[in-house]
Amino acid sequence: MVSEVTLLKTDHLTIGYKEGKKEKVILENIDLELKNGELVCLMGPNGIGKSTLIRTLSGLQNPLSGSVYINNKPLNTISESERSKLVSVVLTDRLQGGNLRVRELIAMGRYPYLTWLTRFSVEDHEAVAKAVQAIDLSDILDSKLHQLSDGQFQRAMIARALVQDGEVMILDEPTAHLDLNNRVETMRLLRKLAHDYQKSILMATHELDLALQLSDKLILVQPNGKIVEGIPEDLVLNGSLDETFVLKGYDLKTGKAEFKPHTGKKIYLEADGHYYLWSKNVLERNGFEVVDEKIKVDVRLTVAGSNDEFECKLEILDQSEFFNSFEGLLNRLNTI
Repeated sequence: MVSEVTLLKTDHLTIGYKEGKKEKVILENIDLELKNGELVCLMGPNGIGKSTLIRTLSGLQNPLSGSVYINNKPLNTISESERSKLVSVVLTDRLQGGNLRVRELIAMGRYPYLTWLTRFSVEDHEAVAKAVQAIDLSDILDSKLHQLSDGQFQRAMIARALVQDGEVMILDEPTAHLDLNNRVETMRLLRKLAHDYQKSILMATHELDLALQLSDKLILVQPNGKIVEGIPEDLVLNGSLDETFVLKGYDLKTGKAEFKPHTGKKIYLEADGHYYLWSKNVLERNGFEVVDEKIKVDVRLTVAGSNDEFECKLEILDQSEFFNSFEGLLNRLNTI
């Protein structure tokens, strides 16, 4: 559950780069708040400044003006060693670890807590074991980094960040280069860590569909440099997402690509749940206009099923035909 405790906030933050005596401003007057127990997705068009903001919030890059606060302390007054105990960072670059094993990579997250003797305490070992269990990495602990898939490597990096035990976890494109299954798994894992460990997790991402479903809050960087934040559903319905991405041929309110009917044929569709969604999708993609009101049409389609099997009943005037695949149905519809 998201609490009212603010872990990270900014005050009139301006980010960018210094080029000689000049400053190149990327984004300015940024006022954000991240609370514990929430997964927040930072989104916006390519090149808008998301990575620069991530690096500035992480303390890896100085702001041009304004302030970043962690637990109400100005970030620039916190020592690097203390900051590493408060903020865990996972960047996009793949670590070149040679023969480093997964268990050794994860253990690196405890380095900020080690004394000059560099010996692990009982608490350090417990933190590593807890992270391994939370992210289910026991089967690859002895694997070398170069042997890992992209998904396995990303999970190992998240485990290292979890072991670091910062209250704030910041990630830059953690699902980049992952397949669909691993993208979903990574997003679900980060949501679980935010909620179960009461951490504030901020991730820059292009995973719009997953962010809408799994994040607690979105921070949108719009093309004009304006920053808007809120829960996903509000930002969809108030048009903020449309203003941010200016999507062509995709309806954010329905989460579907838009198709224009071109066959001149109307079909009355009767189905429930996911049968309705996929039936409508295949018909509209192929140029048919789907109507769900009982108006006078010559073609009616009823789709129903169970246990991964379904049947399509096609009624054309007074004749009925049955199909057990959409491919067969489409072949028939294209003849009328």
